[in-house]
Amino acid sequence: MAAKIVASADVHDSASIGDGTSVWHLAQVREDAVLGTNCVIGRGAYIGSGVHMGDSCKVQNYALVYEPAVLDDGVFIGPAVVLTNDTYPRAVTPSGELKSASDWHPVGVTIGRGASIGARAVCVAPLIVGEWAMVAAGSVVTRDVPAHALVAGVPARRIGWVGRAGVKLTEYSPGVWACPQTGERFRELGGTLNPLED
Repeated sequence: MAAKIVASADVHDSASIGDGTSVWHLAQVREDAVLGTNCVIGRGAYIGSGVHMGDSCKVQNYALVYEPAVLDDGVFIGPAVVLTNDTYPRAVTPSGELKSASDWHPVGVTIGRGASIGARAVCVAPLIVGEWAMVAAGSVVTRDVPAHALVAGVPARRIGWVGRAGVKLTEYSPGVWACPQTGERFRELGGTLNPLED
């Protein structure tokens, strides 16, 4: 199925849009961005130059995904989320001249497979959000998030673990966690969560 791009969207000719992907009203997809198959780009969302996005991603309304962000397959970006790209933002140089593209080096946010970023969260680059992690709405993420971690707050801190269903895991014996929805089991070792084989 071909991509669906509504007339009011602004998609650069050099952007690559995968089959089955929808780009909705007033969204902007900049030059050389690569969007996988079956993605949804919501109203007013911004996808920066050269951003790479895997398959089956959702970028909700008014989210801002600045380059050089990389999103793996199945990533969810909630409404009004911001993925930044400037560690030391300034409009002008120390001498007071307006900064140009050559006056700074963009750094990106990398988001692992299946991870979710809640509404109005801000991810301050550079950082990595691990696969299947979940960032709570309104959080400000300033450091890497481990796979399967549930983080919240300003600055965001880990408050639990989540499985692939997005449901908070339950610790049913020391260091062993399970998803109440899917039954998946994990072992926590040294601040990381690893799936347990049956």
